[in-house]
Amino acid sequence: MSSRQTDALDQLWPVYGLHVPEQPGTPVDLAGLFARRAPLVLEIGSGMGDTTAEMAAADPDRDYLAVEVHTPGIANLLDLLDRHALRNVRVAQGDALDLVAGLPAGALDAVHIFFPDPWPKSRHHKRRIIQPAHVALLRSRLAPGGTLHCATDWAEYAEAMRVTLDADPGLVNAHDGFAPRPAHRPVTKFERRALRADRPIFDLIYRRT
Repeated sequence: MSSRQTDALDQLWPVYGLHVPEQPGTPVDLAGLFARRAPLVLEIGSGMGDTTAEMAAADPDRDYLAVEVHTPGIANLLDLLDRHALRNVRVAQGDALDLVAGLPAGALDAVHIFFPDPWPKSRHHKRRIIQPAHVALLRSRLAPGGTLHCATDWAEYAEAMRVTLDADPGLVNAHDGFAPRPAHRPVTKFERRALRADRPIFDLIYRRT
């Protein structure tokens, strides 16, 4: 980490950080975390935080809770929050699904899962975040009308995502198949890498009924 990122982690984590409780399902005090009540977007796997910071800056009426395990990425996002004076973002470190289990039903306005690890080997598919049990948990925390937005550059995973999401009884595809690339989703580092390699990008946007 750079010295700036290290300083951001030391100084800003106590203000904007949240350790995911070790016990899955431990309740999370969202009102206390953000000191207000506003629609909440959950960002699973925020990476270096550039996308989260950009989307939150353009969307000040909603709060963003970014979940990441990689400490340098968390530090970089904290630095971005400081540089851009963003007050509608909090950063959690740990397992996103353990955190989601502690959220109240219907607490989320949206869930973003952008370019998750595709775990390409068949024996590792069980580690993918988009699988039926995980989707059911995420959907239960979405408010009616809330959105689950996924993006990937891995064609096989994109099709597997669509099959899984289509099968969930409480979700409806907001588009006919894959979604057009939304203008509000910033281009991520992974997306730029995929575009350089001529890999297509797949967006999927589903709404809770």
